[in-house]
Amino acid sequence: MEVDSEAVRWGHDGLVPTVVQDAADGHVLMLAWQDREALEATLHTGEVHFHSRSRDRLWRKGETSGNVLRLVSAQLDCDGDAILLTAVPAGPTCHTGARSCFDHVAAERALAAPPQGFAWLETLWSTIADRAATRPSGSYTTRLLEVGVDAVARKVAEEATEVVLAAKDDAAAGNDETKGALTGELADLLYHALVLAAERSVPPAAIIDELRLRHVR
Repeated sequence: MEVDSEAVRWGHDGLVPTVVQDAADGHVLMLAWQDREALEATLHTGEVHFHSRSRDRLWRKGETSGNVLRLVSAQLDCDGDAILLTAVPAGPTCHTGARSCFDHVAAERALAAPPQGFAWLETLWSTIADRAATRPSGSYTTRLLEVGVDAVARKVAEEATEVVLAAKDDAAAGNDETKGALTGELADLLYHALVLAAERSVPPAAIIDELRLRHVR
């Protein structure tokens, strides 16, 4: 994760452009500048620091607003003259109150639709794809895949039924217990749907493309 400051091609002013992405979904949050001190402070504290060109000093993002950026990863580009940080924002990143400095929308709208963390599904899919390729013993995913499409499809149908029943229970009671049960059943359905996709060699990217086409229509 860490960037070696010795590998950075610092500009003539000792600075390097730094882009920050939201770790949840890759949304670009801001662009600022770092010097060696800011980079090392970021890596050492786990909170993103920059060099303020207007004030000519070290600047911890969120030091006045509280909207800090908690570091997840740091990468140096292929030329060594730009840095990419992924971070978890504690609030809106832009001084206007918008989620991103590149969002030209009202702050209220930006805050009304926080990221849902779908990017983590890439991790889940990578695990499922690895199980499909290596078939490690003792893995539940492996057991499903080795039985074949009938077993996986049956589990999808079973989980879909459980989702319907849990949704009806939640509609009737509407408490933390029923909401938690529905959440668990939805997680089971999503997992088994992805296993079925792996079993049938349907990449999630194709599913996303289909959803994108339907969204346009």
